[in-house]
Amino acid sequence: MREQGYERLKELTGLLREAGRVYYQESGEIMSNFEYDRLYDELQSLEEELGITLSGSPTANVGYEVLSELPKERHESRMLSLDKTKETEGLKEFLGEKRALMSWKLDGLTIVLTYRGGKLYKAVTRGNGEVGEVITSNAKVFKNIPLQISFKGELILRGEAVISYRDFEKINDGIEEAAAKYKNPRNLCSGSVRQLNNEVTAKRNVRFYAFSLVQADGVDFSNSRACQMEWLKSQGFEVVEYHIVERDTVEQEVRWFSEKISGNEFPSDGLVLVLDDIAYGRSLGQTAKFPRDSIAFKWADETRMTELLEIEWSPSRTGLINPVAIFRPVELEGTTVSRASVHNISIMEELELGVGDEIEVYKANMIIPQIARNLTRSGIRDIPKLCPVCQGRTEVQQVGNAKALYCMNPECQAKHIKAFSLFASRDALNIEGLSEATLEKFVARGFIREFSDIFHLERYSEEIKGMEGFGEKSYRNLIASIEKARVTTLPKVIYGLGIAGIGLANAKVICREFHNDADALIHADEESLNSIDGIGGVLAGAFVSYFKDENHIKLLLNLLKELEIPEEIVDNTERVLEGKKFVITGSVTHFANRGEVKELIESLGGKVTGSVTAKTDFLINNDVNSASSKNKKANELNVPIISEEEFIRMTRKAD
Repeated sequence: MREQGYERLKELTGLLREAGRVYYQESGEIMSNFEYDRLYDELQSLEEELGITLSGSPTANVGYEVLSELPKERHESRMLSLDKTKETEGLKEFLGEKRALMSWKLDGLTIVLTYRGGKLYKAVTRGNGEVGEVITSNAKVFKNIPLQISFKGELILRGEAVISYRDFEKINDGIEEAAAKYKNPRNLCSGSVRQLNNEVTAKRNVRFYAFSLVQADGVDFSNSRACQMEWLKSQGFEVVEYHIVERDTVEQEVRWFSEKISGNEFPSDGLVLVLDDIAYGRSLGQTAKFPRDSIAFKWADETRMTELLEIEWSPSRTGLINPVAIFRPVELEGTTVSRASVHNISIMEELELGVGDEIEVYKANMIIPQIARNLTRSGIRDIPKLCPVCQGRTEVQQVGNAKALYCMNPECQAKHIKAFSLFASRDALNIEGLSEATLEKFVARGFIREFSDIFHLERYSEEIKGMEGFGEKSYRNLIASIEKARVTTLPKVIYGLGIAGIGLANAKVICREFHNDADALIHADEESLNSIDGIGGVLAGAFVSYFKDENHIKLLLNLLKELEIPEEIVDNTERVLEGKKFVITGSVTHFANRGEVKELIESLGGKVTGSVTAKTDFLINNDVNSASSKNKKANELNVPIISEEEFIRMTRKAD
């Protein structure tokens, strides 16, 4: 028996080490949090029973080796993990007669910030607890970190960098490659914080919540952690939400947090209890792995048994066909759930998932439905050989650490979500309510196969009203927006087709040259297009190549049957900005947005580019004296910086 136990111990150590490596170093996932915790507890029990802890065991090591290209730095004091309990009695036993702060255990990436002279001096990730990665430039573009504070002494604090569920979904929707998609907000946050280019970090809406003050020279905190947290607030930091608790209020506070989590913007995998009495907490010391002044409370996941009814295969724009488990509806954490993403075929194989199986489901972080385990384990059956959208051939491929199913048809409608999204965008047909997420659902269900189908969604009115996130009102709003979009201009239609390199400005120039004649555009040759000022050989070639495809011509002609394109009124306005190149930055007050400014410039013969160069004639910025990068570049190149009012006076020469 001891030999069997030792073999199981070795197996669990290797399995959990690999899961940890993928999770921390590759921002990936090969098992659920539920499964990891279950195996971790089994390993810990075996180690205690056998008196053996192998090298590399996750119960003995804090974190994992850092392998990124970011600079490394050793922490002044080792950052330990927290001991944990899943029972409120464990919290009471830890607390005794003392007061403590109970707060969210946010599920992100722990960061250590250092301030000197009132300015952010350094930001370092937790790393393996002893050595972290220096991410100072990235921290400076977090959404809520103060770059300067009133306190001038050395301040060291710790907190959690997190990304909201909403931003997670939005960012993941924009990632083309299936292997590059993130499994959860925590993995996305890790990848965002550890970028080598902080421009990427800046776009990810990372926020920082302080949870511990390590050092603040010369400040008297009256021996209270709560006082420290309030002081951090006074310095401009957002701190993790916390409540003061005592032994007799522990249960009601745990209940309060557990009831609130379903509405939380950020993921939390439990609670933290830290003693308010700083001196007493320090006197307790620490073990090799845990501090003794704090403890983590892991959510005791509410689980339900149910029956797997089917595996729904949902195609995406990358060609990846995602398996989704559909099961008999059950109540979990106060809501009814009936479906859970399985992510990939490897996880299906691990669960030996088959229709009719009895499965146990839960909500990860009390939010995201997941399959905890499969009691029947009948095995995978009927992986589709044909794509459910286009009926093209499918193929199982190895992607990183996992196997996934792909549609091999390059013309599959599901792969053209970006094209449909561009078509519905503001500068094209401007159809409100057709987000990429909605388009994915419509395409997957066969509602949309080409552009013209968008104008006949009323055929599927009942199905759409019954979809998650839809209802009578949202359906009516969508149809109204589609009807409004029927009246448009030919340049917006041409731009909406997504021809390589053809933006709205180029589409306007080309349509003007061919007198808004769709037939002439379809049969245009490279020579005539190349002769148009600003088009050139590359764009001319792309335009002609697009319409060499008979299917593209058919798509356009079908679309035009649905649209009303009023005859363009000849504009005799003097083209006072002919040949002038502009860059627009900052906010505008006399126009709805910068797009309107751009349209006016182009209508008067000018051009708008995205960056300031020696060929730029004017930079429009209402904050003429700002220290922005565009202003600096303009000053270096002697490009005039003009306000919106100056620009308007310039255009009035056309009156």
